[in-house]
Amino acid sequence: MKRLNASRVVTALSLSLMPGVSFADELSAGDTAWMLTATALVLFMTIPGLSLFYAGMVRAKNVLSVMMQCFAITSLITVLWALYGYTIAFGGEGVYWGGLSKAFLRGVGVDTLSGTIPESVFMTFQMTFAIITPALIVGAFAERMKFSAMLLFMAIWLTLVYAPITHWVWGDGGWLGNKGILDFAGGTVVHINAGTAGLVAALVLGRRKGYPRTAMPPHNLALTVVGASMLWVGWFGFNAGSELAADGTAGMAMAVTQIATAGAALAWMFGEWMGHGKPSVLGIASGAVAGLVAITPASGSVGPMGALLIGAAAGVGAFIASTKIKHAFGYDDSLDVFGVHAVGGIVGALLTGVFCAQSLGGAGFGDGIDGIGQQLGVQLLGVVSTIAYTGVVSFVILKTLDLTMGLRVSEEFETEGLDLALHDERGYNW
Repeated sequence: MKRLNASRVVTALSLSLMPGVSFADELSAGDTAWMLTATALVLFMTIPGLSLFYAGMVRAKNVLSVMMQCFAITSLITVLWALYGYTIAFGGEGVYWGGLSKAFLRGVGVDTLSGTIPESVFMTFQMTFAIITPALIVGAFAERMKFSAMLLFMAIWLTLVYAPITHWVWGDGGWLGNKGILDFAGGTVVHINAGTAGLVAALVLGRRKGYPRTAMPPHNLALTVVGASMLWVGWFGFNAGSELAADGTAGMAMAVTQIATAGAALAWMFGEWMGHGKPSVLGIASGAVAGLVAITPASGSVGPMGALLIGAAAGVGAFIASTKIKHAFGYDDSLDVFGVHAVGGIVGALLTGVFCAQSLGGAGFGDGIDGIGQQLGVQLLGVVSTIAYTGVVSFVILKTLDLTMGLRVSEEFETEGLDLALHDERGYNW
């Protein structure tokens, strides 16, 4: 048994006698240290992880443009989250939004806590989620959207889509959270949300010039693999960090994240090997990301074998969506944001409702839910409502911007490449 420090005992007893203060309100140095680390890991997922992952998959003339978009989004969302994004998502107990009580981070000080960690750390951790979600959308319209239109779209989208849906699921009083939805780290909030918006953006902007007749292979798969590897490592902060504590649930979230990702990478690899004759580097990297996506909503609720099955299902599902379905419908989702993130997120969100069952090795159902069928119903409600709301609002934002300022670069700029046309720089001096 650990020996208790006398001053710590006195402090705890004093706090317990104060109105509105409990042992749960006491700062945990261990939890805080872990959450500082997790926050850095999630930021690492966007810059440099996602930036490199996307940069390698576009043509050489557009390599800087996607990196610039990810970097600019990181900066823009940071400022907007501090001004009003955080309060919309976590400021109060509304059913659909959190209100404005914490606008400009009012009340978030050195001594304010969120559970056992400083609220400033919680706010910054959630900021990194708000950063990577719109950055994911970039892959759907890569190589053809105006930089100015992209910035304005992301600002409005954060305000009207991301922050409200975050409150629905994770905020106090949010209507999906009240129904018992299980979304531990963002299957609906992040991946289905971004994937749906990405598909809408790809459809509104239209295909790239020459697609699909002109071959548009990735220009540097080494960058893509490095980026995917950084995403894999950073995702431990994403999933295990969502416990907001250094405990057994965080440990299991890390374990199932690793297992599901490996299962998905192998599932995509073998599926491609059997279907196309050879396993590709792009395929195994994409499969790993699909597994990371799928285990995200389930990481705090399922056991290792459930995670393995979720990962395998996501690898196969994302492979089919990114190849067969995409080609059948002919839409130009440049870097398969819908196929990997929306489809992987849907698979993960729904299978969470199955493998969370304690009889299948999970941690149990959501509050007020007592069976797989009921949990599946709530998970499906979350999936459908996210797709519907995101799809409609994203379409309205994009069409409004298209009519007022235009979304797409000129054919001349697209042919020249966005690096030179929009930023007057080259990624390579060949």
